[in-house]
Amino acid sequence: MLQIFGLNKSFRIDGRSLPILDIPAWQVEKGEKVAITGPSGSGKSTLLHLISGIAVPDKGEIHLEGQPLHTMTEAQRDRLRSLHIGYVLQDFHLIPSLTASQNIEIAMGASMPAKRRKTLISEWLERVGLADRAKHMPSQLSRGQQQRVAIVRALVNNPPLLLADEPTGSLDWETADEISRLLLDLSSSGQQTLIVVTHDLNMAERFPKCLDIRELNRVRKHTEHQAGRGGAQEVSNG
Repeated sequence: MLQIFGLNKSFRIDGRSLPILDIPAWQVEKGEKVAITGPSGSGKSTLLHLISGIAVPDKGEIHLEGQPLHTMTEAQRDRLRSLHIGYVLQDFHLIPSLTASQNIEIAMGASMPAKRRKTLISEWLERVGLADRAKHMPSQLSRGQQQRVAIVRALVNNPPLLLADEPTGSLDWETADEISRLLLDLSSSGQQTLIVVTHDLNMAERFPKCLDIRELNRVRKHTEHQAGRGGAQEVSNG
């Protein structure tokens, strides 16, 4: 499903290059459910942006479904993302002027007959407990309901890969727990690969596979090693 080799990414800040990611190798098998944890600024969201083709690496290879994402043009990456990837974000990104159904429909292929689109949307809203909210605007939905709509929008085209960036970050504990279970249940029933980055340890513990970004990212390992050496030196000097 996903293979990464020699991945490097930096950002320019105040004229200096700031390393964000240095991942020698990582692989995710088809159908795996992986939660990635770690502190803010450790490269979790950047990794998802690279996997989805929103951002491009400075160096290295990203192969998704056997396709070399790292060599593609922006237009090719956009097409691959629309066909192969569903994306769930913390802030939902629903369009305020559209109903729940319409927010889902805009993610669906234009070639699909209108009647089939309507039926599919109704089936999905039923699955997530929002059958009676189809015509509600986002402002008329709770935050948990808005996130359910966003999840349906990401899954309605049955993409092989589902990415979620802090999907419970703005939700209360009870709602976050419901969304965690929903993501796992829906991605399992559709046999999707699911990669989530999260600060929510309760969510991460639900996943069959959970890893800290520092297990992958040599930038963090190097930074913490240097900090540790500096701290030890300060103690010895003090």
